[in-house]
Amino acid sequence: MKETIRAAFVIGRRDFTAIIFSKAFFFFLLGPLFPLLVGVGAGMMGSEVAKDIARPTIGVTMAAEDAAALVKARAALAKQMGESRFPDLKILEPGGREAPEALLKNKQNGLVAVLSGDLEKPKLTGTEGSVEGWKGEVVLLAGYARNGNEMTLPTVQTQLVQQSAGNAKQQQLVTAQAAQVLVFMLTMLLAGMVMSNMVEEKANKIIEIIAASVPMDAVFIGKLFAMLAMAFLGIIVWASLGFVAATIAGGGVAALPTPAVGWPMFIILCIIYFAMAYLVIGSLFIGIGAQAATVREVQTLSMPATMLQLINFFFGMYTVTKINQPVETIAAIFPFSSPFAMVARAAQDPTLWHHGVAIFGQGLFALLMVRIGVWMFRRNVMKSGSGGRVKPEGQRKLFGLVPVGRA
Repeated sequence: MKETIRAAFVIGRRDFTAIIFSKAFFFFLLGPLFPLLVGVGAGMMGSEVAKDIARPTIGVTMAAEDAAALVKARAALAKQMGESRFPDLKILEPGGREAPEALLKNKQNGLVAVLSGDLEKPKLTGTEGSVEGWKGEVVLLAGYARNGNEMTLPTVQTQLVQQSAGNAKQQQLVTAQAAQVLVFMLTMLLAGMVMSNMVEEKANKIIEIIAASVPMDAVFIGKLFAMLAMAFLGIIVWASLGFVAATIAGGGVAALPTPAVGWPMFIILCIIYFAMAYLVIGSLFIGIGAQAATVREVQTLSMPATMLQLINFFFGMYTVTKINQPVETIAAIFPFSSPFAMVARAAQDPTLWHHGVAIFGQGLFALLMVRIGVWMFRRNVMKSGSGGRVKPEGQRKLFGLVPVGRA
């Protein structure tokens, strides 16, 4: 066991050093910045487009007196309730020659509905969505105008509190969902590199040389933890850049809802559960990469695994509002969905001993997945003992690692 750990450390140090000092790692660090820049640009463009879109306009074909009272009522109510709560009113010819349907078809008018009739019996003509969406506002405007605009709305007195039970629960739910999405996205973004690394070394026959020198368990564990260390390094760089960008922008770090276990413990648990999710999924991916001989085979084999993991993530998200219910307990026990379910529980439930049990179970399952991957690699790739391939001792002689005279 001691020799396996030492060999795994050597393999991990070798892979970690080779990755972080490569040119590809620099572009890997820049990779997530491009979608972020595209998202920011799209958001800015979307906000500009939203500003250019005018509020819905309702045409009014009532008598001149009623139409004027309606416009006056809208101005008074908009001052008390907000301009955006009411549509714009466009006064048309009273009892116009054109029917409301014809007015709505005329693109030059740009109307979403037409208000006809009188203040006693207003008639709103439009599509189902427009009628249902603005019927309440039209009733309020007509009622206000009918009372001669003398009706005064009561002023609501307000009293602010720091927090309410319902509000705290909703905020913790937002924190739970955000943590789940963050852990999943980082895991799926970074875990796939384990497969490509294994396939590359298989194609170059490096893996056979390593397997002849150290136990395969150490190879798998070393590569897995090297990739995990690389993932943490990337996250530190991205988080630092994000913090600097937020500080320069002047917005600082936004106030987020406080999780049930408190921010320090929640951050620690998020880091641990990311590591557990990475090890569980990474152990599966490294086993898949060990079976694939080409990049095409990796894509073929990894697609079902990725889709299944996406289902597990959705399962974890489904249980975010069902803390301590049977379905949430199942999600917390099932290894592939456990990290996502438990990070959501940490945001909403202050109990801590659950996390110790879950982390221990996830670690054991990751180790089991590594053992299964090693067994499948030996059975299907190395074919040691029965496939006509050179046995480990013969491999050591073949690569010059053991003098032939000592055989």
